[in-house]
Parts: sequence; structure tokens; C-alpha cells
Amino acid sequence: MEGRCGEGSHTQSPSCAAVRSRKPCMDTVKHREKASSTKTEPRRAPRPSSSDTRGLNGTSTEKRLRYSDCDYTPLCPLLSVAALSLCTRFYRITEPPHVCWDETHFGKMGSYYINRTFFFDVHPPLGKMLIGLAGYLTGYDGTFPFIKPGDKYEHHNYWGMRGFCAVLGSCLPPFAFLVVLELSHSTPAALITASLLIFDTGYITLSQYILLDPILMFFIMGAVLSMVKFNRQRLRPFSWSWWLWLLLTGVNLSGSLGVKFVGLFNILLVGINTAWDLWRLLGDLHLSLVDFMKHLIARIFGLIMLPLFLYTTIFAVHFVILNRSGPGDGFFSSAFQSRLIGNNLHNATMPEYLAYGSIITLKNLRIAGGYLHSHWHLYPEGVGAHQQQVTAYLHKDYNNLWLVKRPNSDDFTWNPELIRHGDIIRLEHKETTRNLHSHLHEAPLTKKHLQVTGYGINGTGDPNDLWQVEVCGGKKGDPVKVLRSKVRLLHRSTGCVLYSSGKTLPKWGWEQVEVTCSPYLKETPNSQWNIEDHINPKLPNISLHVLKPSFLEILLESHIVMIRGNSGLKPKDNEINSKPWHWPINYQGLRFSGVNETEYRVYLLGNPVIWWLNLFSLGLFVVMVSLCCVALQRGAKLGGTRKAHCQVLMEGGGLLFLGWLLHYLPFYTMGRILYYHHYFPAMLFSSMLTGLTLDTFLQNADLLFSPAVSKYILRGGQIVLLVGILHSFYLFHPLSYGMNGPLAHDPTSSMAGLRWLDSWEF
Repeated sequence: MEGRCGEGSHTQSPSCAAVRSRKPCMDTVKHREKASSTKTEPRRAPRPSSSDTRGLNGTSTEKRLRYSDCDYTPLCPLLSVAALSLCTRFYRITEPPHVCWDETHFGKMGSYYINRTFFFDVHPPLGKMLIGLAGYLTGYDGTFPFIKPGDKYEHHNYWGMRGFCAVLGSCLPPFAFLVVLELSHSTPAALITASLLIFDTGYITLSQYILLDPILMFFIMGAVLSMVKFNRQRLRPFSWSWWLWLLLTGVNLSGSLGVKFVGLFNILLVGINTAWDLWRLLGDLHLSLVDFMKHLIARIFGLIMLPLFLYTTIFAVHFVILNRSGPGDGFFSSAFQSRLIGNNLHNATMPEYLAYGSIITLKNLRIAGGYLHSHWHLYPEGVGAHQQQVTAYLHKDYNNLWLVKRPNSDDFTWNPELIRHGDIIRLEHKETTRNLHSHLHEAPLTKKHLQVTGYGINGTGDPNDLWQVEVCGGKKGDPVKVLRSKVRLLHRSTGCVLYSSGKTLPKWGWEQVEVTCSPYLKETPNSQWNIEDHINPKLPNISLHVLKPSFLEILLESHIVMIRGNSGLKPKDNEINSKPWHWPINYQGLRFSGVNETEYRVYLLGNPVIWWLNLFSLGLFVVMVSLCCVALQRGAKLGGTRKAHCQVLMEGGGLLFLGWLLHYLPFYTMGRILYYHHYFPAMLFSSMLTGLTLDTFLQNADLLFSPAVSKYILRGGQIVLLVGILHSFYLFHPLSYGMNGPLAHDPTSSMAGLRWLDSWEF
């Protein structure tokens, strides 16, 4: 069989048999043959030589040989992989010279960092910070508006941000090559994996634009590579290389989580691997409990404390840079906003107590609950009463202003009278002069609640416009303090409480947040409000500087806002919501640029040959592992080579299969809108598993055929794989590098005949 560690060797180690067609072990075997009559000096302190004896973390002598003697990285294949990866990612990197897909979001956020303007996003800040840094270092000045896809970049320097993402995307194939090499000790398996990623049109497309995905996957693969490298250091505990790979794993974990919360899946994978490693260490009777505690403390430091510190540091830098008021202010509390330069609350002064005649804004205390808001638009027919809409709006706006009036008088010529706990008020919308109103019609979305509207003309209305002020935790006579008092507004006629449901209204409600009157009077943030802006020239002002929150407070608030923002991402009207079962079968892609034949078109779709090969290999892996488990359980006599193959499948393949499951299955439980590109981190693990599985399958062709025939099957299978990958890339590469002219359904199109599924839209 191909790939034995040496010919004529009188002692063939099972570990070297596992190597299969690997050059690294040739030198080891030759050295052993040369020194067969001489005692070889061990690499580290000797242990009893029995195969049952365990090493420093529970590995047998057989494993010790495999993990130490065969430590080799083939440089020529690795450099070839890196060169091909760079070429495929940087080819036509500046095309098209206009905004594509989510560049409108992440390019704009990079500009915000350059301009130090605060914004809100549902993802942690590291990816956007790095994009902004790349743009700044390459001469981009942060002035391009990134309004919508298709906008021309013109003279603006955008290539630096695209190039940065392409560099990180180019690292994925080399990282995958090294991971599979570590797990399988097979250069062909590593090359198969690298080829799948190099020539996949989906990864090329994601790597060529200003997106978070290549940054996220860089850190995910960096963490996996560091983890498997650290596992190789089992016999060198607390050496410099042991510490290096442990700390690099922690650094990459913080990086992946700092880009997107998907990094939590990667943390879970590393956590499971670490727990299993510690469990094996605990079973090593040669290891004292003191030494075990050293291992435990080192992992706590490297994989928990260090990532947590770095992750927190990312947010500290984020808050220091974004110190100017911007479009994200309204998502955060009034106290949070008071730290932003240019915000009306920054170093502001305003009256401390609320009084009749004051003009105010009311902000809901639910995170991202929004400001009480109204506008000229009416509720549509069939949605409660056909009256003026009242909503919660997440941004500062003139339509958020309300005038506080007495229940039966509009006369403000008297001395200002403070509003206290239990007082009755009317709230008149400043722009439309209609009163805040509720009645016995059901709310538009929360059917058990009552509708809230704007009613009346020039401030005149009816008794359904009256609200009683309640200071949470207060007693009758307590004044209402600006920013600091939590206030509830109880409707006098129905007894319900003003409430922000957090639900997004349809397009007729401008996708703003629903405001209702809730019959459930329990105190919750949804029913609590604070007075943020306060204008009353008859009252003395105080400084708001004392309200600035601490770092830990704004860190906690940021995460609450991000998590709720993520969960609130629902499909819009007529928007296609991709399903997780669509992804492994490559059912439908995403339009990155252009729609019709007159436009430059880029379509995000994985190379179908590669994706369907990965899907087939997942099933093949399950079958092969099942056969290995049955054979070992039944005590089948397997040679050293066959045992090593089983070990590679169960340990290395099992780790990759677990990584695929952890990065894929959680999407079935998510209620938010999902997109095709969410599968690409899981696809990394699937591609690595394909390389390992197919190589092991071909290496074991001698189970069914003679050694001579199996040799040709091995080489022939490798050639067929390579030719198939290259030819499919040749056919589908226009998806990544751009298409012009007729669409695929037209016989004259360059993509004619390649629309294999009707759901593909190119």
C-alpha cells in the first residue's frame, strides 16, 4: 500500500504506518534503521516502555511516537496553497467599483470609526474597527456615504478595505491545510482540503468585499489551528511552544467573538476539547494532583481570563474611539448618551424637575425601547381606530417632542407648577397638536393590549386623553426628576399603562416600534419611561455631568442592546428568509451586485461540485466511523495501519464533525432572519472533514482490491478529485469575478446550461 514509512524496515511502528505517503516519517524510519543496533537517546524524560503506559496527559507510547517523531510541515505544498489562495482572492479585487451588498453597512461603519461617530450594530465591534483601521492606513478619509448598493466609489480609496478582507480570506486555505495535516498526518488530505477552499466560488466572493465574514472565519480557523497545535504539545507541558499555542488559542477566541457572536460556537468547540483533555490528564496516574492543578490553572488563564480581558479591551477601545454623537444614540439610555460629544445631553443643563408647560421627550426604559413618537400618518383601515399613529422611534427626531398640559387648562402664564406622583396630565404632540389617547380598541400587534393614538385638534380632545403620572418607588407628592425618575403613565379611563411592546410594525407603521396600553400593571422596563429632553424657560437648570455611567455599565448595556437587536432581526415584507436546510445543498445564493443583463453581476454561490462533494463526504464519514467502531468493538484484528486510520477518523474527523455540528445546528433554533452566508463557518469544518475522509477512504482501497489495483485507485481518485475541482471552478468562476450580458436562461449567456437548480438566480 502507498505511503509506508520505509521499505525493508525491520521494525515498523504503527504510528508511522498511520502516516501514509508522508515524507516526514521517512527520515525517522531511516534514522531508526541506521540506529537499530544502538540505543536511541529519548527526546524527554523516559517513561516505562509498555504500550499501556500513559504519558504526561494520558497518551500511550504509540501516540507519543506519532506526535513527536512525525512533526513536519511540507513547505512547498504549503507555499503553493498560500500563493494560489492569494491569487484567487486578489484577482479583480477592485471590480466592481461600486458598493456591493453589505458593503453599504460595514464600509459605512468603517467610516464611522475614522470619523469617531457613534453608531449601533448587532455585532461586537472588532471587525468594523479593523475595517476602519485598514481604510485609514491605506488613505481612505471616511467621507464616502455608503448609502446603497450600486453607488460608485469614484475617487474614494476603497481598495484598502477590500484588500484587508482579501488577505484574511486568503489565510483560510493555508490554515485548513495545516489543521488537516495535524489531524491526519497526510499531505494529500491537507491538499484536498486546501483545494476545496481555494477554488470555491463562495469563499472567493466573501473574501473580496468589505464584509465581516472573512475576518470572522480568519479568527475561527486561527483558533482551531492553535488548538490542534496545542494538542500536539502534550509531551512538552509548560514549554514555550506549549504556552505559545495555548495563548494564541485564547487570542483567536477573543477575536472570533469580538467580530460576531457566532464566535461562541467556536468557544464551545475549544471548551469541549479542553474538558476532554483535562479529563484524560486526571486519569494519568503518573501526574500528581498538584501538576494537574497547574494544567487547569494554565488553561483557565489562557482560554478564559485572557480572552475575556482582550474582549473587554476591544470594547474599551471602541468606546474611546466613538466618542461623538451619531445615528446609534437613540438605541441607548439617556445616561449612556450623556458621554457622547455633540449629543444634546453631553455636558448639558436642563431643569431638574418636571412641570406643567414643559416640552419633553419620553424614552422607554426597555433597551432599544425607543422614544414616544407620533407623526401625521394614520392607522390603516381595519387596524383599530383610523386615528393618528403613536409609536416608539429609536432615533432622535422633532416628532418625539410632547407638551405637558394640565387636564383642563392650557394657561401657562402662572408660575410653573411641578408635576408630582399621582398628578393628572395631558400630553400634546408638539408637531401635530394631537393628544396622547387610548380607548377600547385592540392594539395592532399585541392583541390583548389597547390601541394608543393621537386624537383631537389643537390640543382639544376628550377624557380618554388623561393620564396619571406614577413615579416608580415614589409616594404621593414626590416630584418627577428629569432622567433619574422612572415614570409610568396610567390611562385614567381604562386603567391600562403606556407600554412599548418591542414589536416592529409593518411598513404602514414605518417599521417603528409598537406602543400600546397594557392592562397588565406589573412594573417592567416596557412600561417605564424617563424624561430625557426637558425645555422649560421658567425653571432653573442643573448640569447632567453627574449622570455619566461607568465603563462596566455601558459594557453591560451595549451587550443587552446587541442581543435584543439580533433577536429583533425579522424578515421584512416580501423578503426571502433562507432556511438552514437550504445551505448544505447549495439551494440558493445571494445577489451581491446587479440583477439584469445590463448590469455587472456578482452572485454569492458555492461551487456546486465542491458543496455536493462535502455533503456526500459527511455521509461517508458517518458510515466509515460506524464501521470502525463496530470493528473495534467486535475485536477485529486490524493491522497497525488500519488502526491508525480508525484513530484518525475517530479523533481528527470527530473533532471536525463536532465543529460542523456546533456551527450549523444552532441556526435551527434561531428566530431571527437567516442568510445563506451564515453557513460558511460550518462549511470550513465540512471541507476539512471532506479532505480527511476522502483521503482515508482512498488509502483503504486495498480492503477490496489487490495492492497493485489499490495503488492506481489511490492515484486515480486523487487526480479525478483535482480535475473535477479545477473544471468546476473554470465553469463557475464568473459568479465571483463578475458576469456581463444575458442571464443564464439565455442560450447566448456565458453561464448557459450552468443553472442546475431553478432556485439559482444568476
